[in-house]
Amino acid sequence: MLSTHSGEEEIYRALQAGAQGYILKSIIREELLRAVREVHQGRQYVDPIVASQLAERRTHRSLSAREVEVLRMVAKGLGNKEIASALDIAEVTVKLHVSHVLEKLSVKDRTQAATVALQRGIISLE
Repeated sequence: MLSTHSGEEEIYRALQAGAQGYILKSIIREELLRAVREVHQGRQYVDPIVASQLAERRTHRSLSAREVEVLRMVAKGLGNKEIASALDIAEVTVKLHVSHVLEKLSVKDRTQAATVALQRGIISLE
């Protein structure tokens, strides 16, 4: 996989989906050729920068699907009441999900959570 995305979550998802290699578009020509040869020979190739990003993922606690869903809405600027209404859950449940997200991402507030999630590729604004 050739990508501009270096967030650990995108890398992880690509490899889980079956990618035999992951390199960034900024890779130098010689390294690109090496990567293609490695994958062609049946071996896996992961750019060293990508590998370090992927290693970081192992140190983070995973968010549940619902926590990611809530986090996407937080990143869009929705408040707890709006999220609760959209997901048809209680506002107290949204607050619980948000507190879990903050804890798992090791951040202090909703803005930091959204920023970290975007940087890591956990969510996108698309």
